[in-house]
Amino acid sequence: MTEITEQKKALPNTLPRPAGEEEQLLRIWAQPTGWRWFTAVNNTTIGLLYIGAAFTFFVLAGLVALVMRTQLAVPENHLVSQDLYNQLFTMHGTTMMFLFAVPAMEALGVLLLPQMLAARDLPFPRLSAFAVWAYIIGGGVFFSTIFYDLAPKGGWFMYTPLTLTEYSPGDNADFWLLGIGFIEISAIAGAIEIIVGILRTRPPGMSLDKLPIFGWSMLVFAGMIVVAFPAVILATMFLEIERSFGWPFFTAAGGGDPLLWQHLFWFFGHPEVYIIFLPAAGLVSMIVPTMARTPLVGYKLIVVALIATGFFSFGLWVHHMFATGIPSLSLAFFSATSMAVAVPSGIQVFAWIATIASAKGRFQLNTPSLFVLGMLFIFTVGGLTGVMVAMVPFDWQAHDTHFIVAHLHYVLVGGMVFPLFATFYYWAPMVSTRMLSERLGKWCFWLMFIGFNLTFFHMHITGLIGMPRRVWTYSEASGWGPYNFVSTVGAYIIGAGVLVFIIDLMRNFRVGQHGMSNPWQAGTLEWLPTDVYSTRSIPHVTSREPLWDQANLAEQVESGEHYLPNAPTGGRETIVTSAIEAKPQYVIQMLGPGWMHFFAAVFTAACFLLLTIKVVAPALVCGGLAIVCFLVWAWDLDKGPAKGPIDIGAGFKLPVYVTGPVGHGWWAMVVLMLVAGSLYFAYLFSYLYTWTVSPGVWPSDAANLPSLQWPAVIALLFIASAAFFAVAKGTLPEPGGKSLLTPLLVLLGALLSVFAVYLEIRCQWQTGLSPVKSSYAALVYMACVLDGQLVFAVLMMSLFVIARHFTGKLDRVRLASLENTNLLAYYTVAQALIGLLVIHGFPRMI
Repeated sequence: MTEITEQKKALPNTLPRPAGEEEQLLRIWAQPTGWRWFTAVNNTTIGLLYIGAAFTFFVLAGLVALVMRTQLAVPENHLVSQDLYNQLFTMHGTTMMFLFAVPAMEALGVLLLPQMLAARDLPFPRLSAFAVWAYIIGGGVFFSTIFYDLAPKGGWFMYTPLTLTEYSPGDNADFWLLGIGFIEISAIAGAIEIIVGILRTRPPGMSLDKLPIFGWSMLVFAGMIVVAFPAVILATMFLEIERSFGWPFFTAAGGGDPLLWQHLFWFFGHPEVYIIFLPAAGLVSMIVPTMARTPLVGYKLIVVALIATGFFSFGLWVHHMFATGIPSLSLAFFSATSMAVAVPSGIQVFAWIATIASAKGRFQLNTPSLFVLGMLFIFTVGGLTGVMVAMVPFDWQAHDTHFIVAHLHYVLVGGMVFPLFATFYYWAPMVSTRMLSERLGKWCFWLMFIGFNLTFFHMHITGLIGMPRRVWTYSEASGWGPYNFVSTVGAYIIGAGVLVFIIDLMRNFRVGQHGMSNPWQAGTLEWLPTDVYSTRSIPHVTSREPLWDQANLAEQVESGEHYLPNAPTGGRETIVTSAIEAKPQYVIQMLGPGWMHFFAAVFTAACFLLLTIKVVAPALVCGGLAIVCFLVWAWDLDKGPAKGPIDIGAGFKLPVYVTGPVGHGWWAMVVLMLVAGSLYFAYLFSYLYTWTVSPGVWPSDAANLPSLQWPAVIALLFIASAAFFAVAKGTLPEPGGKSLLTPLLVLLGALLSVFAVYLEIRCQWQTGLSPVKSSYAALVYMACVLDGQLVFAVLMMSLFVIARHFTGKLDRVRLASLENTNLLAYYTVAQALIGLLVIHGFPRMI
């Protein structure tokens, strides 16, 4: 009794809670209905919508695969034409990789992370909603091209020169380039949300060493997206510009190099395998301890393994290019790195096995467990063949054969799809009033497991006896027929397993709050009692498995005895904690449902898709409308400090508004700057790489450089721009006051950077340099394009800041909008100065 009394005293809110608090939370967090449902931003609604869309694309891509397998079932089949088969092949791979795998993992982050962190929501709920709607609209239109003979035909990797206009005329390739580039931007938006959410909205006490493994895996996942995805965005920009305007980035006759596409694509493409695998591994690391009723063995080693896998994965992109004639030293380095990455993956596998073994026979063998065990077998086989193809002599033999198809699917399906189905069965009770069927779940598992191995194990054999990838038919004399027939039968068995799962969903999945309270007796926070507002109060965490280690935690949280049991600001809010130790710092005021993020997604998608079919004027109008929607949406982000400080319990009185490095907006801007930095790093790599592979073309093209006076003046203009922004912050008025000097300095800073980009373009043009002449010229002007994008963003943000100033929403206290504008302006200046040094300095050094 004494221990219970002491524990009660230690709770943040020990007094009885006032009546009406829960009703207020229900009203504030209520889901919109009718047409307003499209405005919803709650993480459960958006997460389920996201997962539903990703699973739909999975089913569609699976149906495409069945058509392909039927075509290959027997020799000399003519079910589909070669042209349609190429479209099906490209659409299957593109949909699985871009429209299913990464979005599905990001969707689980949106759905599960706030629950695991006991946060009311992620810090930018409308950003998550924007990312989802942009993905659904863009992905839906992109997939529909297969019905209009407009689907791309160049494979999901779209290698050049096959995808240049000479070999791929029409709009098919453009749909891939603009559609996928747009979807990647959506993924980056989600990654920013996830990084800031994990680091800043953990519950008090949940220091990084207590973060659930899924949180760690999603943090590495989002960080890898920030670094890897800009490379493929730049590659798609290069190829679309070359197709549309003739700038020769990849044309050898103009000094370009087709292999540049492969370098940029695989710098994204190989890390993407681990971007897909790491969150799935994190999910397995959550399921296994629950089923074993014991904490995860080797928690710290697994965290190190996750980080190491993310790090190593960026040294593997040439793993896909062993047959392209690269130097022997490079082959040796990338071969060694490709084998080394198996070590951190192996650490995770052995940790799961050790955790299962530590259960001493108490490991529960149910549907989620079966999918986990199936994943262990399939992924291990894929890992072993991965080590095989990491050896250069073997890779030369197996490259572009069905052996690689088998390896790829063993890694991706074993490493991602099986854990995903385990997740569906394990976490369904968190958002459904009923559990999914154990009987149907086991049927689903065995059909998928048997069907998968029938389909893909035989492909190792067909590959070793010579069957190449991407062939639409083959002769009977090849001897490949029996293996392909068995693989086709296996594919239909996989389809039957997925169909069983869909039937199970239709019969048993009913959206609601906790049909059963913690049915698996798990130890993590997502199994706390929840409602539309997430948890009734935000708990203080003292261990990695708080529901196992903190007695009566669920009851205490549900009765409002922990932090923030009410809505003191009268709106949506959650606690922001320090990044390392999770100490409470302030309460974030979040936006609720609204139309602007939805219309921003619609108009942004329309802009990209209209550009694809070369309808330029309407595309620009849609782009302008999208910008207006973004600005209107952003207007309400800065709610100001008027409603704080507030009492959250345990004597904590927290502000509701902060600026500088403590603020979540500052963190989001820093992550966005990392994205821009990664994009520019990929550009610098492209510039220097192309120089090295065109030794005869580039020196002659770079001989007629502008006078050094030009870059000196341009650099001074950029530096002056940054100085104006810095001084503008110091001229902000006190609350309630106005200063004409502040908006004037901000406007001058933005206009100086615009003028600097104009001068850079003009000085190059005056030398006679034309971007269609050579890859050197194209890359010089591309630097101006990249700087111009940032300068335009700074200009729009500056006009936004000026508008806030004249409406009394910008002063020495309420200055987050100016701080974020300054951050982007400083980054823009730094990037421009580096570009000037490279463009004007490097050629003079050679």
